[in-house]
Amino acid sequence: MTTIAEFLRANIRNEHNMLDHAVRDLTPEQLHFVPPDTKANHIGFTLWHYVRTEDNIVQFILQDRKPTVWVAGSYHEKWGLEKVAQGTGMSLEQAQSMRLPAIGAWMEYQQSVWQATDAYLGAVDDASLDRTVKVMPFGEIPAHRALSMPLLTHGHGHLGEICVLRVLQGLESSLI
Repeated sequence: MTTIAEFLRANIRNEHNMLDHAVRDLTPEQLHFVPPDTKANHIGFTLWHYVRTEDNIVQFILQDRKPTVWVAGSYHEKWGLEKVAQGTGMSLEQAQSMRLPAIGAWMEYQQSVWQATDAYLGAVDDASLDRTVKVMPFGEIPAHRALSMPLLTHGHGHLGEICVLRVLQGLESSLI
């Protein structure tokens, strides 16, 4: 029988593979493309927001304030981006003007977050996933919901955004 931890680990790995596939070949222009006359965010912002959210939840919240990969690796300093922000509450202008480094440099951080998440899920048991944690804006929720809602449900929504932005640029949608 599959445990909750095994289920989450397998599905989050799948989410990671789909996100990797969706962005690994993008140029800086494609990564930061905003469709004209829209209030859309670009792929780079959406990707940064999702990966930072995962990093914050898995490292900081679920592991009792462990430093995030973002801070431990000084990625905010390397790329001139916010130390603690993850995009929530940013204005449209701030989101659209935000820039990621070239995809190869970005993927170093992204892969480090994926590895940290996978290591956590490989070591955690179902009883630990039943404990209550505080995740804003959701409030007090079980740890397994802190993983499933923002990482899987929220992540699939952002993956859809990324695929639509690819198509609007004449690229394949990239879902595998």
